[in-house]
Amino acid sequence: MATLASNKKAYFDYEIIEKFEAGLVLQGTEVKSARGGNVNLKDSFVKIIGEEMHLINCHISEYKQGNIANHEPTRSRKLLLHKKEITRLIGKMNEKGLSVVPLSVYLNSRNLIKAEIALVKGKKSHDKRQVIKERDLQRELGRELKIR
Repeated sequence: MATLASNKKAYFDYEIIEKFEAGLVLQGTEVKSARGGNVNLKDSFVKIIGEEMHLINCHISEYKQGNIANHEPTRSRKLLLHKKEITRLIGKMNEKGLSVVPLSVYLNSRNLIKAEIALVKGKKSHDKRQVIKERDLQRELGRELKIR
């Protein structure tokens, strides 16, 4: 499993409740560009359109060797999930404070481009401060152990 892009900020900003694997519907030049690692998940989210899930604001750069038929970098991309998973996510998203965000885009064992999405709940600012404090303590402990 080769990771093409990850959304590190999602792990900091949200409490992850449940993870799902979804396929991505991509055009030809998007596939080539994504395999080159030109994917950015910053500020991207999952939205329900009709009875389908779509990945919004995911930036896949134009393919460098592309022609005039290149894709639009920030277009909406359909996510492929089972019907039961979609209805479950729609029900959970209607609850207060829950949403769905992408965590990573990767190549699976069959060389298909997949997205890992997660049902999340936003963290409070004091929770984020606690995470920063713990990270700093771990860094200090690592420095102390390295010096000795």
